[in-house]
Amino acid sequence: MVDQARANRLAKRIAQIVASAIEFEIKDPRLTRVTITDARVTGDLHDATVFYTVIGETVDAEPDAEGAAAALASATGVLRTMVGQRTGVRFTPTLSFIRDAVPEGAKRFDELLARARDSDAEVARLAAGATPAGDPDPYKAPREDDAE
Repeated sequence: MVDQARANRLAKRIAQIVASAIEFEIKDPRLTRVTITDARVTGDLHDATVFYTVIGETVDAEPDAEGAAAALASATGVLRTMVGQRTGVRFTPTLSFIRDAVPEGAKRFDELLARARDSDAEVARLAAGATPAGDPDPYKAPREDDAE
């Protein structure tokens, strides 16, 4: 039986444990800019996928994603042990780490919105000096009866 509510609670707890361990307990400098964004657990509670993002030193700096992935791979055993100790489940789920694609998707979305705004501004600029191709009032006025 798959208890999805239990799997969701366990996933949330795993994300909290891993984030706390990365911040306070694991002393790898490659993990200083890693943020845990989400975790998902399979229905049988045997496998957990932890999603993370890496930020750069500055806004324009490229993040060290390869270093963070290597650091997470080397710390997987320690993190799994901590998850097992702090969750109290019978079988400690295996952990796999996947870099979250949300920041790149958000950046692409922002670029598309900027292009759409520029296009709208160009259309508004062209429409400002435009004149109608036909009559100034293309709608026909209703006929008035001259019977009066």
